[in-house]
Amino acid sequence: MSFFPIARPRRLRKTGALRAMVRETEIQTNDFIYPLFVVPGKNVKAPVKSMPGVFQLSIENIVKEAASALAVGVPAVILFGIPSHKDERGSEGYARGGIVQKAVAALKKDLPELVVITDVCLCEYTSHGHCGLIRSGDVDNDATLGLLARMAVSHAEAGADMVAPSDMMDGRVAAIRDALGRKGFDTLPIMSYAAKYASGFYGPFRDAAESAPKFGDRRGYQMDPPNWREAIREVALDIEEGADIVMVKPALAYLDVLSRVRDEFDVPVAAYNVSGEFSMIKAAAQNGWIDHDRVMMEVLTAIKRAGADLILTYFAKDAARLLR
Repeated sequence: MSFFPIARPRRLRKTGALRAMVRETEIQTNDFIYPLFVVPGKNVKAPVKSMPGVFQLSIENIVKEAASALAVGVPAVILFGIPSHKDERGSEGYARGGIVQKAVAALKKDLPELVVITDVCLCEYTSHGHCGLIRSGDVDNDATLGLLARMAVSHAEAGADMVAPSDMMDGRVAAIRDALGRKGFDTLPIMSYAAKYASGFYGPFRDAAESAPKFGDRRGYQMDPPNWREAIREVALDIEEGADIVMVKPALAYLDVLSRVRDEFDVPVAAYNVSGEFSMIKAAAQNGWIDHDRVMMEVLTAIKRAGADLILTYFAKDAARLLR
């Protein structure tokens, strides 16, 4: 074993060029998936107060925003829809003329090279704000599966390149995979929110998606934050059911879980750099407490270093510009 003064790790940190040559983790623009919020109407660009720089966008503005992301190298978007009408069954979520279905068709028409992913969950579409049908004051897991499958099929029929179930119902990947296969979409990828925790970091997203529960919370179906072995089981089940990509959400407070999932499974792994993580950096930067770009890239590098192949992040455009 070598000892000081022979061993001097600082030798390879002396210049930027040297540091770049031996850098262990590299972020690329192809790593990013850009979340977008689509709403009905024309010429809508409504700011989300708790997410600086993020907007609810009507379809023509979604196309413009996606095009600007694609122009700086971001290859994919994931769509979240805010319908004009909500009901107890979330019927706008799986309507053929739903807002996400229309947005998918518009994006694939104008930007055929863009990878369009759709969130599959009922919370944005239900009047009660929960991710499934309510029976006796609780979400009925099995009764919800058919509606999630209908939603996924409707997105596929509209032209989606991938569907991403985020509801955390047991068995939903199998139900979606079966429904897609029966409709001739057996080659459509599924990116499963496999380890989605009941986190306090989702608050700004619920403002953007208008999806806060009207009663109770989602702890009965999203994962308990102290658990990591349960995450391994959830990921294994989703892969067995037909998931092609698995996701850990949130990212920063769950980097240990992300790392364990990466070590355990040989499939692509995504991580969601969620709204609360985004807004904390934005707020601190606006107050002059941190360097926005430096901290943004440090956080994204940490997520990649922990094992993410793909990162869903509202920073996608900003980070891509820096990388290019």
